[in-house]
Formats: sequence, C-alpha cells, structure tokens
Amino acid sequence: MTVYVDEVRDWTLIARARNLRHTHWCHLTADTEEELHAFAARLGLRRSWFQKKSEQDYRWHYDVTPNKRALAVRLGAREVDRRFVGQLMIRRQEERDGTEQGATVGPRCGNNPNVRLTPGDQQAIDEFKAYLKQRAAEGGRS
Repeated sequence: MTVYVDEVRDWTLIARARNLRHTHWCHLTADTEEELHAFAARLGLRRSWFQKKSEQDYRWHYDVTPNKRALAVRLGAREVDRRFVGQLMIRRQEERDGTEQGATVGPRCGNNPNVRLTPGDQQAIDEFKAYLKQRAAEGGRS
C-alpha cells in the first residue's frame, strides 16, 4: 500500500473564483481510503478536507499545499506526476465497474481502438454513423 502526491500546480483562477486562501496545491491520494485518512491525520489534515463526491466517486483525494506536500514526502509519500494519478483513477474506475483486467476505461469514442465500448456506447455510435450515412445519401441537406 502506498500514499501518492503529485506535483504542485498554480490554481489561482479556481482559488479566486472560490475565495480560497491558497492558490497553489497538489493532490494526496493512496491505494486505499483507510491508508489515505491515516496518513492525512499524520499530516494534520482535517477529515472534512477529504474530497469524495459520492460512494461511487473513484477520484477521492486531499488537496495539499506545498508545505504539506514537503512534509508528506518526508513521511514517505511517493512523488508522482499527474499522468500517474490519472492512471490510478482509471484503475479505481475499472475496479468499481468490474471491468476486465487490461480493458481500458476512458473517453468513449468510436475511433479509439484501445477503448472497449459498452453495448450502449456502441449502439449510439452505430446510430450516429447511420444518421451520417443517410444525410450523405440525401446530399447533406438538414
């Protein structure tokens, strides 16, 4: 089990819009919520700062300031980039949805061969292709 912290980013626009005190922060997450909460307590983070919108939300994390990030690293958090965090979130989504190991969950589009479409997504794409074919046959008229 591991705790992860990504790089600090400038979130000034979001901070101003929400009247937040801090404008630079990063994300702290872990392999399990239990491990994350235990580590966050060691950092002195309030449980109310935990971000999880629902029980189905797989993007749970804490936002941490640069000083807390430095402390997290000293306490053993693994430094990762945003890409790693994104891949971690995809794995969580796959586990939540029961997706087969190795199948890719991500943006649903018909031209990405690495994405396994759900039957509903495939049906929507097929219907759209049929619509485009019909429009072309009619000479592109609306």
